[in-house]
Amino acid sequence: MTTTSPAANPAGSNARIKALMIILGVAIPVVVAILHFFSKSFHIAGAQVKFLPAVNAVLNSLTAVCLLLGFYFIRQKQVLRHRAMMGTAFGLGALFLVSYVVYHSQVESTKFGGEGLIRGVYYFILLSHILLAAVTVGLVLFTLYFALTEQFAKHRRIARWTFPIWLYVSITGVIVYFMISPYYT
Repeated sequence: MTTTSPAANPAGSNARIKALMIILGVAIPVVVAILHFFSKSFHIAGAQVKFLPAVNAVLNSLTAVCLLLGFYFIRQKQVLRHRAMMGTAFGLGALFLVSYVVYHSQVESTKFGGEGLIRGVYYFILLSHILLAAVTVGLVLFTLYFALTEQFAKHRRIARWTFPIWLYVSITGVIVYFMISPYYT
């Protein structure tokens, strides 16, 4: 029996990448939903996670910086630097997601204590952040898939949507953190 390397069999490699993206696209929202709705099942008494919201804000900030640098580099036709920044943004996003899930599986949600106009602003930012964050997972995975499989025309088309939405989610994540941080207990 003869085996071929992924380079010698791009269709097989593309199929594996596609399968991985589908698995991640299903697994990520399912795991987040399970941990959100059944967080008490995963609670570890005495777990020290109070520092994680600040870590998450840093991860979101760094993700936004990488996205902006990645955009700059592709505009300058510096493809390798673009790939490095986008890969770093993806890695930071993955670290954020793990940190976010760990934190919310251990700590009750913090209630926003602001009143008046700022309360409406906070909830608008939070709701748009949450809804677009859910969309971002799929967009990022599709964009990454098209890049990894060298379908660059499709990659560019979807990246036009992925980039601004992912950037918005990263920035609003930091804004939400700063708005809610005075109410952490």
